[in-house]
Amino acid sequence: MLLREGVARLLEDSGFEVVGRAGDAEDLLRKVRAHKPDVAIVDIKMPPSHTDEGLRAAQSIRAELPDTAVLVLSQYVEEDYALDLLAGSAEGVGYLLKDRIADVERFIDSIRRVADGGSVLDPEVVSQMLGRHRVDRPLEALTPRESKVLALMAEGRSNHAIAAELVITERAVEKHVTSIFAKLDLPATVDDHRRVLAVLTYLQA
Repeated sequence: MLLREGVARLLEDSGFEVVGRAGDAEDLLRKVRAHKPDVAIVDIKMPPSHTDEGLRAAQSIRAELPDTAVLVLSQYVEEDYALDLLAGSAEGVGYLLKDRIADVERFIDSIRRVADGGSVLDPEVVSQMLGRHRVDRPLEALTPRESKVLALMAEGRSNHAIAAELVITERAVEKHVTSIFAKLDLPATVDDHRRVLAVLTYLQA
């Protein structure tokens, strides 16, 4: 309850309208269906069993209300949960550790990015996946710098943010991203979002 009320106060102080608060998954789904908010912020573990009720509720929201973005908060890195959440599409979805709330500016930025249809993945999850998939075939052709750019893309970073993180120009980032698309065999089409497809390739490799 303290975390829920604290996040609600933080959001209101940052200019968001909080249309509902829920203490369990059933109440969450009822209120989301009633209010159809731009973003639902969901604890991955909710009453009564505190296992994966929040995750399952988040998946239901994504299936029933595609216009409502979902940002899931977790106490620990649970990679399988992150992959389940991202299954099908990475647009309008985020997965963060609760510790990230302490960095208010970045937390608020993550909410806005998810609301705008982007994706946000906690750096700790990305780091684990990068280590585990380092030698997977779809990523073998990438240079170390391209792998780092793709990892930051998976966190939901913009080209501007990636350039700042790596201390390079946005033009250099654009060249790396173009090279990543080519090496992952993601040609430009009117139907596909190549950035999202690149991230999904990275996560599912």
